[in-house]
Amino acid sequence: MKTPGEVLREGELEKRSDSLFQLWKKKRGVLTPDRLRLFPAGPGARPKELRFHSILKVDCVERTGKYVYFTIVTTDRKEIDFRCAGESCWNAAITLALIDFQNRRALQDVRLRQERAAAPAAPAAPEPRSARAS
Repeated sequence: MKTPGEVLREGELEKRSDSLFQLWKKKRGVLTPDRLRLFPAGPGARPKELRFHSILKVDCVERTGKYVYFTIVTTDRKEIDFRCAGESCWNAAITLALIDFQNRRALQDVRLRQERAAAPAAPAAPEPRSARAS
């Protein structure tokens, strides 16, 4: 079983900025079983995290020349565009880690439902007796 801090993949990928010019910015990506961390190229900057519980899918994979372009779609329908060197296969690694995360969550949900169904119902509290007049 994978631990949340285990690094599955680490390396360079590029994220398209949200600015008007939509420039590609180099990031150092660190993929773990529950998130993708993106570290800016400059020193001291804080990483951004994409946690898998907030990701719907990896979409729009396109290979052109030396790059693979892909989009991560979040649960609030935000689309984040990435590109990576064709041989790096970041899109596949993220997709597989996301599927693994979703499968583990589904199994946890099933186990939780089974445990709730198997738990004995709490016994009903006895009703208080009323005093009888003789």
